[in-house]
Amino acid sequence: MDSDDVKQEDPVVLREEGNSLFKSGDLQGALCRYTQALKLSDSPSERGVLYRNRAACHLKLEDYTKAEADASKALDADPSDVKARFRRAQALQKLGKLDQAFLDTQRCAQLEPKNKAFQELLRQLGTQIQQKVRNPLSSTDARVQQMFTLLLDPSSQPSDRQKAAQNLVVLSREEAGAEQIFCNDGVKLLHKLLESKQEEVMLSALRTLVGLCTGHQSRVSTIAKTGPSPLGMERLCAVMGSEVEAVPLAACHLLEVMFEALTEGMKKDVRCKDAAILPEPSRELRAMLRHLLDMLPAPTVSGPGRDSAINLLVKQVPRKSLRDPDNSLTLWVIDQGLKKILEVAGTIPEISRGPPLTDNTHMSCSVLLSKLYDDLKGDGERENFNHLCEEYVKHQFDSSGMENKLRAIQTVSVLLQGPSDVGNRTLEMSGVMDTIISQCASKDLAHQQVAVEALIHAAGKAKRASFITANGVALLKDLYKKSENDGIRVRALVGLCKLGSAGGTDFSMKQFAEGSTLKLAKQCQKWLCNDSLPATSRRWAVEGLAYLTFDADVKEELVEDKQALQAMFQLAKAEDKTVLFAVGSTLVNCTNSYDVEKPEPQMVELAKYAKQHVPEEHPKDALPFVEKRLAKLLEAGVVSALVCMVKQESPALTEACRECISRVFLALVERQEDRGTVVAQGGGKALIPLASEGTDVGKTKAAQALAKIAITSNPEIAFPGERVYEVVRPLVSLLRLECTLLQNFEALMALTNLAGISERLRQKIIKEKAVPKVEGYMFEEHELVRAAATECMCNLVLSTEVQKLFVAPGNDRLKLLVLYSGEDDERLRKAAAGTLAMLTSEQPELCARIPGTTRHWLEILQALLLSESVDLQLRGTVITLNLMQAERTLAQQLMESEALEILSVLAKGGAPEQASVARTAKQCLDVAVEYGLIKNNNSEGDKGLATGP
Repeated sequence: MDSDDVKQEDPVVLREEGNSLFKSGDLQGALCRYTQALKLSDSPSERGVLYRNRAACHLKLEDYTKAEADASKALDADPSDVKARFRRAQALQKLGKLDQAFLDTQRCAQLEPKNKAFQELLRQLGTQIQQKVRNPLSSTDARVQQMFTLLLDPSSQPSDRQKAAQNLVVLSREEAGAEQIFCNDGVKLLHKLLESKQEEVMLSALRTLVGLCTGHQSRVSTIAKTGPSPLGMERLCAVMGSEVEAVPLAACHLLEVMFEALTEGMKKDVRCKDAAILPEPSRELRAMLRHLLDMLPAPTVSGPGRDSAINLLVKQVPRKSLRDPDNSLTLWVIDQGLKKILEVAGTIPEISRGPPLTDNTHMSCSVLLSKLYDDLKGDGERENFNHLCEEYVKHQFDSSGMENKLRAIQTVSVLLQGPSDVGNRTLEMSGVMDTIISQCASKDLAHQQVAVEALIHAAGKAKRASFITANGVALLKDLYKKSENDGIRVRALVGLCKLGSAGGTDFSMKQFAEGSTLKLAKQCQKWLCNDSLPATSRRWAVEGLAYLTFDADVKEELVEDKQALQAMFQLAKAEDKTVLFAVGSTLVNCTNSYDVEKPEPQMVELAKYAKQHVPEEHPKDALPFVEKRLAKLLEAGVVSALVCMVKQESPALTEACRECISRVFLALVERQEDRGTVVAQGGGKALIPLASEGTDVGKTKAAQALAKIAITSNPEIAFPGERVYEVVRPLVSLLRLECTLLQNFEALMALTNLAGISERLRQKIIKEKAVPKVEGYMFEEHELVRAAATECMCNLVLSTEVQKLFVAPGNDRLKLLVLYSGEDDERLRKAAAGTLAMLTSEQPELCARIPGTTRHWLEILQALLLSESVDLQLRGTVITLNLMQAERTLAQQLMESEALEILSVLAKGGAPEQASVARTAKQCLDVAVEYGLIKNNNSEGDKGLATGP
């Protein structure tokens, strides 16, 4: 390799070249070098410097948005980088974000008070902020009018119009700007922009509308009504249903913001920022929902638009909490729209004419139907839901022609994947199962595919599994062996996989002959890696593996096949979201992160004696095998796949799917050495939403994974920027009696680390009401949990608010710390004595109370001073110094005890690690000398009791 090649691969060389180009004024050349170096550098500190340098280039090139982004990345790598912070402040000033710029500059000035550039920028920002406060609308008015003029002028350049549209988005995020846009007929202008059919302009218009609608019910009501507004829900739904690629998602986000503004309005007396008198928000809400329901069967709506409408219904209709007694919105949607949802569910694009669908639509319908059914409160409501579904299926099934019967079967398939109780009832209707079985042998490929899929979904349900085992296995085997179509073969294989995994992880309950499941798995892996197969067929291969990986032999086989793993991960990142649960289930099985209750040995013996079945664990499900599988999955890139799965905005990312992902993440961070890899690939960021949304089990697992990361990693690096504050609530949620002692312990350890970082984090912990919970665990019988809680309290008392709890009269908090300082458990003693040292230093009035806590207080303090542990000695000498400095009478009591002799010995020093102890002990004796309690006996500095007053 020649020297030029070496240079090109060395990020340090590239950075130096970039610095030279920057100094010579070649900003684009410097930018190029820094970008090349970033692609090659793995060092976080090196990357931070490169981002900082690139931010300087962007500032010179007046690209302030990119300058802010790069400076922020540099600060993520090193929060103390004052140059990066100053560059971000400069960029924020140019972007008009004066408050944020002021905070950054203020921090820079604190770090370098004599820097004139920092002081000058602070002065400029102060002046600009005062002007803005004095007249908030004057500058905004002019900017809004300027944007309108550019956008309405047909002679303006396209680039100028696009920039003006983007500036409108920025203005709409400020209340003054949003009000000006709204009051100056901005909605009409935005309507014109939406008619432009230009993707970037349409996206800017939708994002501007988001700014107008956020938290503002009166604007939402005006925009949503077709009469007073040039837009109206009908037009917004049409935009969401358009074919322009990114527009449906942006329109979906706008409608979500509008729904949130209305639902918040229903909870508050003052329903918007301007406190306007408005019509009942629930009426507005239902009007908007009616438009969404009308979108579902409309043939003019695009597939992605329809999916967005279903997604909105999933998010907005069911109650957020079952404790809320009002499910009237769900009942209204079932009454007004259930048949429309079932119409989409029964659509088969290959057979019948109907609305356009995506690969995700049927799964989204299943999720919506399941959410609606789960939100029902009583047998009467559920019976009505069942009746409507049965009525629809019967109507389709009784209609003439095979096409209608297949629509009925497809509807049953969707119901089986959603509210399975309802699906089972429709499956048991006269003639349905017989038609499914007969159509599995159809010569028409599309008919056969619908029937086989229905049979597979039926096989997964307990009520029908025994019937299909008896009647369907032969049929599925026949299809698997004889069909010439790989799509049919892979579906038949999944049916066999479902039936073959009926024993779950129980090694002794296998449906098929030894080695059969392994053969099926190898075929699934083969299809999974076959890029020539359509994505839907490959997705079915993952479905098969989700069932087969109950068998530990299959788990071992799969993790050894790196190509198959990576193919599965690519599918998880693709547009077809229906594969998410299958991927999650497969990974849960491979990592053994499912819950297994191991029976007590006595119960096992009793079961054997009674000739009852006893579940057996596969030898390859032992811990060493699981750890090797985890290492293989990490090597294949499982973390990036999981991170992508979490980011999916789709109904297919169900609560059960989130729980699977949380379980896998928890398994991946079990070993301390793997946590850095998980964090580096985005696992820490992905766990935060998992800990706040989903099933209780899933949220707990995600919170525990966050705790493990926060214990062994620097939380500021693992969760950079504001993200570290989002970690607090999940950790506090683990401080519950329902959680295990291990979860309690790990949460306390993680909170200890967070509490030691900054006062702002301590305030966040206090705000989440963690202090009483931590105090409760200080009484826990388990010594590790008790010690961890006391360590957490040791860091929390750095906050004045917590100190006041100890100062308040009539409590035993101080007594507990004194007693714990005398316990045998060294870890507990260190934590308690450390807390005492901090409290007696910050709140001297507590010193006088210590003798009243226990008559053994002096013995406890002397034991600390005599300890073999240097840490305990230091804590003891600090407490002694604080007591002596607080009151002369306390100092006299100490000097009249054995403490004088102990302090005299400690003051002489010894080993280098005892230097702090010796220094503090000498300070104690110096205080005694000042009080006149002791005096120097000789020139060497030995102290003795005073002979006079």
